[in-house]
Amino acid sequence: MFKRFAMVLVFTLSLSSAALAANMMEEDAVKNLLEQDNALILVDIQPADAFAKAHIRGSLETNAFPAKTAEEKARLDQVLPAIQASDLPVVIVCPRGKSGARNSYDYLLSKGVSEDRLYILEGGMADWPFDELLVEGR
Repeated sequence: MFKRFAMVLVFTLSLSSAALAANMMEEDAVKNLLEQDNALILVDIQPADAFAKAHIRGSLETNAFPAKTAEEKARLDQVLPAIQASDLPVVIVCPRGKSGARNSYDYLLSKGVSEDRLYILEGGMADWPFDELLVEGR
């Protein structure tokens, strides 16, 4: 009985981990793509005040954070034409690269954006180390 319970628990946990998995992109990889004439689409979901304070050069402002409500998710619709008109990787930028980014990732998936193009910036803006690529204050 215990063996069966343990097997079910392991299986359930592995499914949960897979369900939470998303393509992550490290800061260095994003920097390299930015240096190749913006060979990516940065979808920044930070709140308006955080975006105004600092964002990565070339980011598309959506203010969709945390992308939980229908209204917040609808803010992502404004970037769909740019995403659909391109085959570039799409990197979601949020304050910390966690649930808000995942909500946005899932929403864009539901709108037909291919998962092989979608990424979340690992660590979000909180861990972004390249100040030279920031736009600060506006």
